[in-house]
Amino acid sequence: MEPVRIAIADDHPVVLNGIKDMLLHYPHIRLEDTYTDGDSLLGGLKHNCPDVLLLDIQMPGKSGDELVPVLVRSYPKLRILILSNFNQMIYIHNMLRNGAAGYLSKNTDQKTMVHAIETVHSGKQYLKPDVEQKLDEFRKQIKWKTSTKYGLTPREKDILRLMLKEYSNPEIAEELCISLRTVENYRFNLATKLEVKNTIGLVKKVIELGLLD
Repeated sequence: MEPVRIAIADDHPVVLNGIKDMLLHYPHIRLEDTYTDGDSLLGGLKHNCPDVLLLDIQMPGKSGDELVPVLVRSYPKLRILILSNFNQMIYIHNMLRNGAAGYLSKNTDQKTMVHAIETVHSGKQYLKPDVEQKLDEFRKQIKWKTSTKYGLTPREKDILRLMLKEYSNPEIAEELCISLRTVENYRFNLATKLEVKNTIGLVKKVIELGLLD
């Protein structure tokens, strides 16, 4: 069985050394590289990309929340485990949405650390139950605030669902038994309401805000 190759990006030597000591007794997990800032991380991954990256949120230069979408695009097989005591849900939510595979507090115990690494390496998401509950509550708050702000009507949602399925305006009109002009008016009003300039922006915002969830 091949070992799980990991790297750590954190600017605190105590954290780096602590994790190294934690993993000494687990030969199936191999620590290959450590980084103390975002720039050195980006440079190092070009030469040696691990299976799992433990990534701090707050680092000198590029922060973890800035790095996640860049890393996910450049290294789609890399599994990113957020490692931080900075537990504000907005940051965790955004990093998970952008492709991180899990979140772990820096003061976690040895067994939990290993379990988290193994979990994300297997392709699953890792969140402790208390964090998952807080995150779920945070997402519900976002959804409520979003739906209250934009207040989409049932017909607007019908049209958006068909747009996401790449229906053309004539196809939407036929599907919903309304006129082409009505569809065009709805699309214009939706773009205005969601503060976007075109269809691409409209679809992107609908997905980002989860307006049809």
